[in-house]
Amino acid sequence: MTTATATTRPTPTTGPTGTVAACRAALSAARQAFRTARSGATTSPDAPPVAPSVTPPTASAGKTATAAPAAPGANTPGLGRFDTGYRPRSVALRQHARTVAELVRAPAALTVPGDVFAGALAVGRPAGGRTLLLAASSVSLYWAGMALNDWADRDEDTVERPERPIPSGRIAPGTALALAAGLTATGLGLGALAGGRRVLLRRTLPLAAAVWAYDLALKHTPFGPAAMAAARALDVLHGTGPAPAGPALRAAATVAGHTLAVTRLSRHEVTGEPGREPVVSLAATAAVTATVGAAAVHGHLVRRTGATLPAPAPRPRPADTATLLTPSATTATLATLTALLGYAVTCSRPQWTVVRHPDPERVRAAVGAGIHALLPLQAALVARAGAPRLAVLLGAALPQAARLARKVSPT
Repeated sequence: MTTATATTRPTPTTGPTGTVAACRAALSAARQAFRTARSGATTSPDAPPVAPSVTPPTASAGKTATAAPAAPGANTPGLGRFDTGYRPRSVALRQHARTVAELVRAPAALTVPGDVFAGALAVGRPAGGRTLLLAASSVSLYWAGMALNDWADRDEDTVERPERPIPSGRIAPGTALALAAGLTATGLGLGALAGGRRVLLRRTLPLAAAVWAYDLALKHTPFGPAAMAAARALDVLHGTGPAPAGPALRAAATVAGHTLAVTRLSRHEVTGEPGREPVVSLAATAAVTATVGAAAVHGHLVRRTGATLPAPAPRPRPADTATLLTPSATTATLATLTALLGYAVTCSRPQWTVVRHPDPERVRAAVGAGIHALLPLQAALVARAGAPRLAVLLGAALPQAARLARKVSPT
């Protein structure tokens, strides 16, 4: 019987067909090598035997479907994304920015521009671009003072306030000092930009010197509260720019008196034994409220009766401050009294609480309220100077400052 034998056609080894066949053979060999390597990496000779996988009913005949076990935490339906421990750079930057904000007590800077506006309006300067530059300079110097304060108190904070950025290790002391120096230089530069050499030497530089002197030399002396009050008074005079500072002295003294009482109380934030200081602070709040309120009412009555007064400070042209000033004296007086009421309520309630229950937490709350109360006090001074609309803006910043204080402490 004859058997049919299938003959295999030889594969050409030359020409285009041979080249294609060689490429296919090489690709097949590489694929087989990859499968062998993968099988060797996932199966160890010493590994215990694994039960054979069950082929699903839908698998093709003659093939075995091997189900690879899912890695723990793999991105499978119903499970969360696998956490590799990697954190984006943006997260680290946000954490560092929050630490710096805590170091300089960033939200408390909302209480600074009002000093400058009160001083500027007291001497008739418009609340324009140069005044805004002076306000930015004061904010920069304020932040510099806060960073320098933590650097100077780093040893004391290790015991009393270890959660602060320097004792907790989140910021190095050298970094805090460099930040204070850089912010001081920025404040001086902004002051020079706002009014040239005259403003720099007569207004900005004395303010910066007062900040550094308080933090490095005077804070823990009997002159500490007075030095802080002087710094706030200089901040009000900072707003006068190149103008004579005389007309702004009353506003500066008002802010200084309030600051003196709050600073004296702040010395007992840790011990919680303020003694008579809460009563003194409460009396200072009442005195400031009565003084500014009486001056506002007296000025309003004098304007209505037409009595003569000493020549007031020159006022800016209406076109310069059209968006901030209003010609209505009645509106200005009402705005002044309303702001004073807000000041008295904001400041006196926590002070009265400390009088009845003195402890560190309540003392710290009273100090924070005293810092925030600067906003309605500045609003009253600005309204009395003839800018009730600007006073409304300052008063509206009080809730925002209180909200931010729950995230970053102002003390």
